[in-house]
Amino acid sequence: MGRWMMTKEIQDFIHYMKEVKKVSDNTAISYERDLRKMEQYFRGLEIANAKQVTATGLQSYILFLEKQGRKPATISRSIASLKAFFHFLQAEGALKGNIAEGLKGPKVEKKPPSILTEEEAMRLLDQAKGTSPKELRDRAMLELLYATGIRVSELVSLKVSDINFTMEYIACGESGKERMIPFGSVAKEALGEYLRKGRSAFVAEEGDGNLFTNCSGQPMSRQGFWKLVKSYGKKAGINKDLTPHTLRHSFASHLVDNGADLRSVQEMLGHTDIATTQIYAQASRSQARIREAYVKAHPRK
Repeated sequence: MGRWMMTKEIQDFIHYMKEVKKVSDNTAISYERDLRKMEQYFRGLEIANAKQVTATGLQSYILFLEKQGRKPATISRSIASLKAFFHFLQAEGALKGNIAEGLKGPKVEKKPPSILTEEEAMRLLDQAKGTSPKELRDRAMLELLYATGIRVSELVSLKVSDINFTMEYIACGESGKERMIPFGSVAKEALGEYLRKGRSAFVAEEGDGNLFTNCSGQPMSRQGFWKLVKSYGKKAGINKDLTPHTLRHSFASHLVDNGADLRSVQEMLGHTDIATTQIYAQASRSQARIREAYVKAHPRK
């Protein structure tokens, strides 16, 4: 199978993205997944390396993904991966031009993020109020997520050493893009209770630095925490589509609603582009405008 050069080309690209561009592990995995699918498609056409791929062939691959019923967001992400891959090959001198440059995908409708009201957020956080080790852990995780707005991948990767109780902040981030995020007294209390009374029930070895683990002492997975959030959301009677990311969105929205400046929120969330953060300000203004119109017009306001 040595003639399948595209495998090596993809490996070189992923190595470059990790070592030079310093992308996160999740981003690298996403790139590789997209490119392996593309490679598999062209193998079926007996196309062995990137030099044999044409712009028309790439567009045919995108049509193939559409016929497979892939979501517009998935196809758009695949196109971004293809553009980055062929740009890399061009820069390396393997190709004369970037044949992926003109790729067009389906329009992706940007849905506004699912956001909890402050009352719903408090109701959700109030569900884990017991004193068992599991409830102490769950409360600490939920409070910390809402207090800092970190990604669930960052939450489950935290080490005990990432928590600074004196200064009340956590250090998190990947690939040299570490950021310091403050947390408040409620999260501090929940974390302290968990570390004093709960964590030892899960962590067998003293040297284990993972802050949060599952009941078997293994690192908590994103899927495991997702199930946990769903369960507490159901107990709280919240009927919205609830995921760990909902708490991240709610953290940002509630900060903006209460007067936080966008630049600070951007830094806390770890957004590279402030345009990504502005969606929370737009949602906040939209809600305020709708509320104002309602109060002015409804006879029983």
